[in-house]
Amino acid sequence: MKVAVFGKRFEASFMPHCIDLFQFLDDNGCHVWIYAPFLDFLEQEMGFLPRVAGCYSDAAGLSGCELLLSIGGDGTILEAVTLVRDSGIPVAGINSGRLGFLADVSGEELIPAMTDILQKNYHIRELNLLQVETSGGDFGELNFALNELSIAKRDNSSMITVHAWLNGEFLSSYWSDGLIIATPTGSTAYSLSVGGPIMHPQAQSFVISPIAPHNLTVRPLVIPDHFEMELKVDARGGKFMASLDSRSRVMDQETIIKVRKAGFSVRMIVRQPNFYCTLRKKLMWGADARN
Repeated sequence: MKVAVFGKRFEASFMPHCIDLFQFLDDNGCHVWIYAPFLDFLEQEMGFLPRVAGCYSDAAGLSGCELLLSIGGDGTILEAVTLVRDSGIPVAGINSGRLGFLADVSGEELIPAMTDILQKNYHIRELNLLQVETSGGDFGELNFALNELSIAKRDNSSMITVHAWLNGEFLSSYWSDGLIIATPTGSTAYSLSVGGPIMHPQAQSFVISPIAPHNLTVRPLVIPDHFEMELKVDARGGKFMASLDSRSRVMDQETIIKVRKAGFSVRMIVRQPNFYCTLRKKLMWGADARN
């Protein structure tokens, strides 16, 4: 089995689990291909050189892989998605940090989880993405996001105004610090922090959430994900910031942004398919704070 490993920096306390993972993969005859910068981190900063079949540094290097293991947090998975793209390679998230909504395999349960994964004893959750087109082609090939598109002012100056249309019909002008268009996956990320609703992973929807709107009656809006959205921004100074997950670009206010559902999804491995269990575990829903 050809397995790709993608990762970012982590604390030294996770290192024993990392060593166990590579040993487990080797013992089970996996041909491991590792992300080159991650291998450099393990060797140069952690003093560990795993036995691997090779390295990769771009999407082409994942050819033939049957599985990608992402070691880090949810942000690491967002970066891994830029490599997996529309390949259909299933992704398993190994959490080396704290919360980990997507990276749900902890270090303590790593070996039992990997045993299940290699035996294909898992569930696949298809995660929809959004896709962006700009009049300047600003994001190139990486014009998609698993979590969200966020529009924001560049600095601490005046608010921006985001004019929005849905399927060609004018929706509103948002006077605010910015606007977030999130997928169901992204509804538990940036959108949640500005008061947006949590959406079930199977919801075929996007949520539009304003950031600190001037008019307090402007609330988040859930729309079908087959709608096309068009955005035009007025900003003092003539520029604003647009971000797809963690990839940001400074744009001129003449830029027109079109948002729609991407033509592919990401296949995420989940051992616990019950989304409500994830809410109780990760967000402490139903926990009695009095104890």
